[in-house]
Amino acid sequence: YYKMKKLEIACFNLESALVAAKSNADRIELCADASTGGITPNFEDIKTLRKETDKNIMVMIRPRGGDFCYSDEEFEKMKSEIIMIKNFRIDGFVFGILNEDNEIDFERNQELVELSKPFPCTFHRAFDRTSDAEDSLQIVIDLGFKTILTSGLDSNVDYGKRELKNLVKKAEKQITIMPGGGLRSTNIEEINSFTNATYFHSSAMIDDSGIANLEEINRLKSLINSEK
Repeated sequence: YYKMKKLEIACFNLESALVAAKSNADRIELCADASTGGITPNFEDIKTLRKETDKNIMVMIRPRGGDFCYSDEEFEKMKSEIIMIKNFRIDGFVFGILNEDNEIDFERNQELVELSKPFPCTFHRAFDRTSDAEDSLQIVIDLGFKTILTSGLDSNVDYGKRELKNLVKKAEKQITIMPGGGLRSTNIEEINSFTNATYFHSSAMIDDSGIANLEEINRLKSLINSEK
C-alpha cells in the first residue's frame, strides 16, 4: 500500500498563491513579507485566494518578523486575527509562540489552538529555535497541533536532515513532521528518502522575483512521488 506524499507551498504574496492554486500542490500556506520569513497576510488576499481555488489554505498568524516572543498587545492581535480569519473559509492556521528562553510557551499556544478550533494548526519554524527537538516535539503534540514545520533545528533541511529523520520516527502517527526550509527540486528526493516524511514544504521560488514557479512546484510534487 503506497500513500501519496503531499506538498505545501509557502506563498508570501497573492501572486505566488495564485500560481500555487493552478499547480499540483496539495496545500497553500498563505502569509506576507518573505523578508521576515512570513507574517499574517492581508485579509483581502485571503478572500481573493479562496474565490480562486478549492485547495486547502493554511494561514499564518504572526504579527511581525524577528523573534517569536510576543507582547500582550501582539498576542491579543493574534487572537483577533484568528477570530476574523475563521470566517474566510480557510482550512487551518500556522503559528508558534516561544518564551524569552526560546522554549515553547505552553499557555499562549494552547489558547490559540483552542481558539482555532475546529481548524487544525501547524507549529511553524519557531520550533527550530528551541533547544531540544524531542522535548519540543512532545510539547507540540500535547498542545494538539497537527503538524510541525521544521528544518530539524538547523538553518535548512540539508543540515537538519538527521534530526528530521529522528523526528519523523518519534512522531509516528501522533503528528505530521513537515520538512521545510531550503527545500527545492534539487534536494527533495534525498530529503524524502532520508527522512521518510510524508508532507513537504517549499516556497518553490527559483529566482529573486519573489514568486513561486509553476514548473518547480509540479516538479517537487512529482519527485516526492516517484518510486525509485
